[in-house]
Amino acid sequence: MSSTNPSFIERKERFARKMAGKAKPGVRSENRLPPGQHLTPGFPVLDLGIRPEISLADWRLEIGGAVENPRTFTWDEFNGLPRFEDVSDFHCVTTWSKFDVRWSGVAFFTLAELVRPQPAVKHVLFSSYDGYTTNVRLEDVLDDDVLIATQYDGQPLPREHGGPARVIIPKLYAWKGAKFVRGIEFSAEDKLGFWEVRGYSNTADPWTEDRFS
Repeated sequence: MSSTNPSFIERKERFARKMAGKAKPGVRSENRLPPGQHLTPGFPVLDLGIRPEISLADWRLEIGGAVENPRTFTWDEFNGLPRFEDVSDFHCVTTWSKFDVRWSGVAFFTLAELVRPQPAVKHVLFSSYDGYTTNVRLEDVLDDDVLIATQYDGQPLPREHGGPARVIIPKLYAWKGAKFVRGIEFSAEDKLGFWEVRGYSNTADPWTEDRFS
């Protein structure tokens, strides 16, 4: 494969080599709970006050921007992709965390390999059926636990938690994981999302309490 047009997996491997030896802050290995957070046994619901009802027959996921193969998936097409399951912790910027949340859906890498982001891509913008948007750096979605979830705790993802499908990026504050997801745009330029234009952080790292810009 040409070194001038590396695959997404090759780019991930290069990123991993670049980051070798650059450990995360020690608190990640000493305490599972990020600073400023408290553990909750429940699962609070926060959104824009709009919970769109999306029929599975009408649901679409559009993936485009700076990619070689833009795709639009129907619900059946999306669920025909390889399944991915992950158990991760969930950290909300409003200071609560929930441990061991079980998600199932499609890994972000599966989608990226299908659409093949162009080498210049550095950012991703997620958009939702309720008008919400949120931006992340490409490196934020290079982790193997990032997915588009369609199930929570073994059941179809309920509407209050962003169903039928939402983004899960466990290592960032949860507002970066768009509920009711309908679009993924790869871009060379950063495009601020709903909360980011209102002063929230671009990088959203719970371990450094990176809540606001």
